[in-house]
Amino acid sequence: MTAAPGTARPRSAREVYRDLLPELMRADHRLFCLDSDTGLFEAAAFAEVPGRYLNLGIAEHNLMGTAAGLAASGNVPFVTTMATFAATRALEAIKIDIAYNALPVRIVATHGGLAAGHLGPTHHALEDLAVMRALPGFTVVVPGDAGQAGEAVRQCAALPGPAYVRLGRSATPDLDGAAPGAGPFEIGRAQWLRRGGDVAIVACGPHPVLAAVRAADRLAERGVRASVLNLHTLRPLDVAAVVAAAEGTAGVVTVEEHWRSGGLGGAVAETLAEHAPARVARVGMPDTFAERAGGQEYLLDRYGITTGAVVAAALNLTGGTHGGGTHDPDLSRV
Repeated sequence: MTAAPGTARPRSAREVYRDLLPELMRADHRLFCLDSDTGLFEAAAFAEVPGRYLNLGIAEHNLMGTAAGLAASGNVPFVTTMATFAATRALEAIKIDIAYNALPVRIVATHGGLAAGHLGPTHHALEDLAVMRALPGFTVVVPGDAGQAGEAVRQCAALPGPAYVRLGRSATPDLDGAAPGAGPFEIGRAQWLRRGGDVAIVACGPHPVLAAVRAADRLAERGVRASVLNLHTLRPLDVAAVVAAAEGTAGVVTVEEHWRSGGLGGAVAETLAEHAPARVARVGMPDTFAERAGGQEYLLDRYGITTGAVVAAALNLTGGTHGGGTHDPDLSRV
């Protein structure tokens, strides 16, 4: 995403977080910033809070252990690392040191999903939401744009227990332009971006939410009324909103930048199975690793996390016809 000539370059979610955290730390002496040599922060930004910015280097396990110790001493550490390293490399420390003790550690993970697509599968984070939402007591948030990222960071500072906030790498469009009147961002409360009674589209994360909104607009052109729910908080899940979105429709399409198993699609399917059984079609990364490196948008298109795929899945549920939109013929309806 590039800025038009003469306009300021839009900030990414991680840049909003970078600029906001020192401000929050100046206002609250309990807050710490623990870095893993991400290159995101400059030590000078923390000059007014000496001793509370710690760069522990590329040592994610140590990072989580240190954060747990600080939290157990009455502090609220914000831990910054790449999403795949938080969810896999450091998982034991997160599970035992942080989750088991219900400590107020805030893990702010950058490069979520395919945001680090150019670095290959070792840096793709397609399992992190499944991992984090399985841990007892964790709050799990996937902001839809940079503004929501700032709100998520502000709000999670006051939450009890541990939290995981998933951010991307590059700037993405502001959701206010795509869905005006959606209402304020609030952790634990889904946002209604469109209202419709034929099919429901539930999404999380910048690219999936934009794909969902654009798909709803395309469906409207074909006479299909789709509601769109930005389910930015996977835990605690807004059960009432998910049930309301599904009620009376032909089914629900979930859209996520994550493997189809265990993430948003899994959370929605589990919720509906318990409260209001409905057909669910999951649009997400198929059951494979990306076989090549590439830019984020290239990989999203290649693996069918697109507006066209959402339209196809919705029409499949409603009995309409479609002309494709995904390379994967299995739309993973459950």
